[in-house]
Amino acid sequence: MTPPTGETGIAMNDQHEFVEYSREGNVAEIVLNRPDKLNAISDDVAAQLSDAFNQFDLDDEAFVCILSGRGRAFSAGADVQQRQLRPKEEAARLGGLSSKEGNISRVLTGTVNHKPVIAAVHGYVLGMALGLTLECELVVADETARFQITEVGRGLGGTRYVALMQYRGAGTLAAEVGMTGRFFTAAEAAAGGLINVVVPAGGHLDEARRLAAEVVKNPPLSARATVRFRRGEIEQIKRAADFATAPLKLHLTEDFQESARAFAEKRPVGPFRGR
Repeated sequence: MTPPTGETGIAMNDQHEFVEYSREGNVAEIVLNRPDKLNAISDDVAAQLSDAFNQFDLDDEAFVCILSGRGRAFSAGADVQQRQLRPKEEAARLGGLSSKEGNISRVLTGTVNHKPVIAAVHGYVLGMALGLTLECELVVADETARFQITEVGRGLGGTRYVALMQYRGAGTLAAEVGMTGRFFTAAEAAAGGLINVVVPAGGHLDEARRLAAEVVKNPPLSARATVRFRRGEIEQIKRAADFATAPLKLHLTEDFQESARAFAEKRPVGPFRGR
């Protein structure tokens, strides 16, 4: 997909190697552009994603944004090779698996102007990418989308994503996939109320742009009032999930270390020992 051009006719992506920002009229687009790695979110990608959302937030002419990923998938989630294979001592020092610059937990809830974001997803939507998607105000998925809380199998829990699923009204599905870690489809996500619409393969961007055009027909501050309320609730929900799991220090457990090593070594995982 060629990134849309700004009003000057030039694609505004010169500042973002892995993340592109552009705007057409009042509709901005942020595109994850690391297709060779299925748009896995490394510290560099996370930092550039934060910059792009900040650019959107401060762009007076941008009223709504569409978030998508280039290539075969929206995003495979966190870059396991970089983040989850950090030495245990480094993870303990950081208090988690991401660097300060690589933390995207507040790219939406930490904004100033609270503008609506539409996620347009396809292919894999895994782990961290699922969380980012669920924080967006509207979600369009094409029928190829496959979602997963990958943190379950890696010993990290994924309770934030379970909490976000429950917030969207999919508590029963959240409990199942939050314990089994299985993939679930776009159809299941729609039935559970997690996403707004499922479209045929390849149609997610067109539908997201249609929805964006509907949003910008209204006074922008009206939409932002809804966004501000919603993101305030989401921030509280995420804090509650973190408060419940922080004492477990799952990122420092033997089970997590075994799962990460098995992934890197492409071998069967286990046995797990509950410690």
